[in-house]
Amino acid sequence: MNELAQRFGATYFDLVRSAGQIVFLFLDIVHCIFTYPLRMKLLMQQILFIGVRSQSIVLITGGFTGAVFAAQTQFHFSELGMSSATGPVVTIAMLRELAPVLTALMISGRVGSAMAAELSTMKITEQIDALRALAVYPTQYLIVPRFLAILISMPILVAISSAMGILAGYIVAVPIMGVEGSFYYNSMINFASTKDVWIGLIKGELFGLIIVLIACHKGLNAGHGAVGVGQATTDAAVHASVICLISNFFLTFMLNIFFNS
Repeated sequence: MNELAQRFGATYFDLVRSAGQIVFLFLDIVHCIFTYPLRMKLLMQQILFIGVRSQSIVLITGGFTGAVFAAQTQFHFSELGMSSATGPVVTIAMLRELAPVLTALMISGRVGSAMAAELSTMKITEQIDALRALAVYPTQYLIVPRFLAILISMPILVAISSAMGILAGYIVAVPIMGVEGSFYYNSMINFASTKDVWIGLIKGELFGLIIVLIACHKGLNAGHGAVGVGQATTDAAVHASVICLISNFFLTFMLNIFFNS
């Protein structure tokens, strides 16, 4: 019993300590953004890696998710005589939930793990200490470009995923499953609104913030050796994905209250 209590207490204090470190990291990043000059070359490199090179996986994820969701919705709604609802359901689901969440999961797996691996490798090989010796502040040089790049890229990637999912849903429902095209389009336009778009984009921005902070925190606090690098990489992807899923629940309620108030 005592051993169980000790493990629970150690886990609790680790979570509190990690949360505090992430908050201080965020404050340090904000301070660097407004204090030091922005390194545009590094920022462009990170936008290329995070945004441009992630488009293919985001397109595939959004497209096939929208296609499958449209097919399943049409299968069941047609039995209930509700084929007209397929378009709005697919569109709103992609804009509000599926596109931002699935994009966050893909980015946390591809980008978050890469960030943690790069930073943890630099830490154990003492490259971060070398930057300090050269009078270069590590947060400004390593973290700020990644932070800004993911904040710029995530809303665009969410928009691409949403558009591809909606287009794929239309292709499946209309040419393949025989739904009237003009009826599908008009019902989709009538029920979807700009607030659905904004909810998805805001979620994507906040998910990007979560991913970059957790990935950089794990990389900067990695253990020694190859085991430490592997553990930091795994923890960054898993923890970022789990926290994005948990935060999505609360964001759904808060954003709906905000936009409906």
